[in-house]
Amino acid sequence: MVVAAAATIATATITAVINEVRVRGESCGGVVTCVVRSSPKGLGNPVFDELEAELAKAMLSLPATKGFEIGSGFQGARMTGSQHNDPFYMEDGKVRTKTNRSGGIQGGISNGEDIVIKVAFKPTSTIGIKQRTVTREGEETELRARGRHDPCVVPRAVPMVESMVAVVLADQLLQHYAQCELLPRDEASTPDKSVASQFAVQH
Repeated sequence: MVVAAAATIATATITAVINEVRVRGESCGGVVTCVVRSSPKGLGNPVFDELEAELAKAMLSLPATKGFEIGSGFQGARMTGSQHNDPFYMEDGKVRTKTNRSGGIQGGISNGEDIVIKVAFKPTSTIGIKQRTVTREGEETELRARGRHDPCVVPRAVPMVESMVAVVLADQLLQHYAQCELLPRDEASTPDKSVASQFAVQH
């Protein structure tokens, strides 16, 4: 199984863990972290179709997903308001946040900071160890899977998560293009050129 991680050491460690459970006929799950950099401000809605809600719906639509977090996630529940709030400041004429516990989305709308999400995937159901089950006739029996089965779906899930995030953001961008003409164009009646810098190609 091919594993790709942010660091070579992490890749070797993850591969070793997966191989260890594979030889025992077991399976394991994991968490995929996805970071969207240079996201434009203003994507999403404040009530219905909030950006984090759209991302959560897309992520939990993927097979084997069991959890979704954005920003501080469940750790934020253990903080006080003063600890969790992201302080604002100005940088080169732009409003930024010193921390990013909100995960790049505040009030359902992107704020221009990195969008950071985590998606949890469960262990593969099909394993090489005997398990109790019930037949179609309602009889209790034992089942032991045979054949080739992935001991962990997480390596295959990485491009799926990335693709689904891209689809959601592209959809949100098109909605804003239609609603607010967020993307300036010469023939627009009232193009908002003040936001053009958000979409400038970065080299």
